[in-house]
Amino acid sequence: MTKRTSAKYKIDRRMGENIWGRPKSPVNKREYGPGQHGQRRKNKLSDFGTQLRAKQKLKGYYGDLTEKQFRKIYGEAERVRGDTGEMLIGLLERRLDAVVYRAKLVPTIFAARQFVNHGHVLVNGKRVNIASYRVAEGDVISVREKSRQMGLILEAIALTERDVPDYLEVDHNKMVVKFVRTPGLGDVPYPVQMEPNLVVEFYAKN
Repeated sequence: MTKRTSAKYKIDRRMGENIWGRPKSPVNKREYGPGQHGQRRKNKLSDFGTQLRAKQKLKGYYGDLTEKQFRKIYGEAERVRGDTGEMLIGLLERRLDAVVYRAKLVPTIFAARQFVNHGHVLVNGKRVNIASYRVAEGDVISVREKSRQMGLILEAIALTERDVPDYLEVDHNKMVVKFVRTPGLGDVPYPVQMEPNLVVEFYAKN
């Protein structure tokens, strides 16, 4: 088991939810947490605990971002006029690794980060190897010619557990994706409920 696979399963079990909707998630078999104390009876979470859990779940979903990375994105969302929670989701979905994952060019968000970092992705015809690169509406993301027959891509395209959202236009034959518009919370096909409003409350109080 790779370190990344181990990481995503640990996140699922820590959250007690199958946050990516993967059929192999250990939560599908047992919902309790990892370790010898995982089956202990859980106390009801406080408001702080509920808000913290919402933050950890959203942060984990996008590849277990560091607190520094996530806090920076939140800070940007907070400075934009409008609903901060909606802005936060929009900024997260504009990350290049998130777009590659949403377009079903890779099977997991962790694979998306590595795929971008290894230079397999072009944005408007130019190679970009920064997973956190922020795409703009109208940008065209493509897989470079030499990388198009990778088994990773073919595996991802064949997955039936998730669909491509309508804010992306994807041509899997040409390996091309157009980022049509910035989505809101209701547009994003999360397998579990995400609560960015609780993330906003968390940072407002801490």
